[in-house]
Amino acid sequence: MARGFAQWGNDLYTGRRSYDIVGRRRTWYLVSAVLVAISGILLVTPGLNPGIEFRGGSEFTVSGVETTDQQLATDTVQAIAPGETPRVTTVGGSSLRIQTAELTNEEVEEVRDSLAAAFGVDEDEVTSAYIGPSWGQDVSQKALTGLVVFLAFVALVMTVYFRNWRMAAAAMLALFHDLALTVGVYAAVGWEVTPATVIGFLTILGYSLYDTVVVFDKVRENTADTLEQSRFTYAEKANLAVNQTLVRSINTSVVALLPVVSILVIGAFILGAGTLRDIALALFVGMLVGTYSSVFLATPLEVTLREREPRIREHTTKVLAARAGIADADAESVGAAPRATAALRPGGHLGPAAQPKRKGR
Repeated sequence: MARGFAQWGNDLYTGRRSYDIVGRRRTWYLVSAVLVAISGILLVTPGLNPGIEFRGGSEFTVSGVETTDQQLATDTVQAIAPGETPRVTTVGGSSLRIQTAELTNEEVEEVRDSLAAAFGVDEDEVTSAYIGPSWGQDVSQKALTGLVVFLAFVALVMTVYFRNWRMAAAAMLALFHDLALTVGVYAAVGWEVTPATVIGFLTILGYSLYDTVVVFDKVRENTADTLEQSRFTYAEKANLAVNQTLVRSINTSVVALLPVVSILVIGAFILGAGTLRDIALALFVGMLVGTYSSVFLATPLEVTLREREPRIREHTTKVLAARAGIADADAESVGAAPRATAALRPGGHLGPAAQPKRKGR
């Protein structure tokens, strides 16, 4: 199996096998647009579930319990604060976390005593804390500021590095796509958005950007001499670059996702550790979506922007016109010798003859 996968990757790199990813970009645009629209709807209904760090309130932790009956905790809190709907979470196998809106000092003491009595533990096993909403607002503001600064700096660096603002624009659109889908999944799952979640959101941007830059670097290498030849269009050479980096993107994603899945499973279902669960879900979804966007969205977007340039548009028209003329001539001459266009696979794929000269893999 491993040998077959290696052969498949080698065929993609040399051009013996190719997938028309760039040529079918309208399909990927439609898929991404639908997913982003669904994420937007989920952000409205049901919406994100902000953690206590963002909304503020009182928090109780009951440790060493013999039963993790969440309804018992809810009934205990509502017996003292009838209008309150607490959020109860099991932490590990012997602890409960109960979050409520802001309670008075008297109510906090009564809830602590009642929880200790209800679960049959000492009062020392029940801790309480109050978190003000201003802390969450400060975290949100700093996270937003950090995101804006990060995107602006990345756009500037990519523009300078690739000497083309279109690659930077395509990368930014791909990052927005990844962030939107990740946030949408959080809204759908209903897990609380905590500071760990925000850290996860910012982390996936870096991962997605890394994978996109790797693909763009190969695109730049393959398309450097596009206007100096008349056999292949810019889109076809960019498509070859995507195919050549496809195996690398898959391998990188698998290696990165395996430990994240382990953390997600252990944090969510074994330890019940909220912090591990929150950051692992964001990383898992973000890495998965980031791999998709770097292959199926970033490069097709870059090609769409480049094809708006007069030079690229004219070159593409000439190449396609010349290719059509050769095809007509071949159809009229029976038994004609094979043409150079044999390097072009059906569907616009580049074959072995189209592989750009390189010093090494």
